[in-house]
Amino acid sequence: MDVGRIVDTALKLIDEVGIQALTLRMLADALDSGTATLYRHFNGKDELLALVADRILGEVHVPSEELDGLSWREAVTVVAKAFYGTLCRHPHALPLLAAQVPVGPNGLRSRERLITLFLSHGFPVGLAARAFTAIGHYVIGFAIQQHGPGTACPEDQLQLREYYNSLDPTAYPATMAAADELTSVPLHEEFRFGLDLLLVGLEKAGLDPSQDPEEGTGAAG
Repeated sequence: MDVGRIVDTALKLIDEVGIQALTLRMLADALDSGTATLYRHFNGKDELLALVADRILGEVHVPSEELDGLSWREAVTVVAKAFYGTLCRHPHALPLLAAQVPVGPNGLRSRERLITLFLSHGFPVGLAARAFTAIGHYVIGFAIQQHGPGTACPEDQLQLREYYNSLDPTAYPATMAAADELTSVPLHEEFRFGLDLLLVGLEKAGLDPSQDPEEGTGAAG
């Protein structure tokens, strides 16, 4: 049986029922096969889920010509928006992207491409690595918070606004003043606002020689 078909079917089932509900028996039934066949390709569910996560990354498609002539900030914005759009199509699978560092073929290609983009625009290696990690964390974290399993619906936002407006104005005047902004900004605007702040910070870090990008560098994702 083709591994690609197995992974595609697993992703389809996760989109429908979620990660926890997926079992190898369920997957085997969907493939009209048996679990023994699956175990010939994977050691277990964890190995399968790692391939599903990489399969999702493979959906992030930004042609190179689309980035030609763009500034690094414009190019990163295009890539980040494409990544975010892909994640939004698979809300039940979002925990997979947060649970592990993607080291499959698609994950490696994505990492190589973005770090190369930073290096080609004069970023030091340390800053390029940290920039890649920060942007990945931001996009995945935003997607999980706003679209992951159990996230709020528009009705919840309305209730939250009403709650803020019902607070004691002497104790929480700032929260009450910002109640509408806290609960009514469209998600795409909120996403772009946060991304722009991050990119402005990276630009400043790249231009400020007093900041050492190597200092305190952790493991890049």
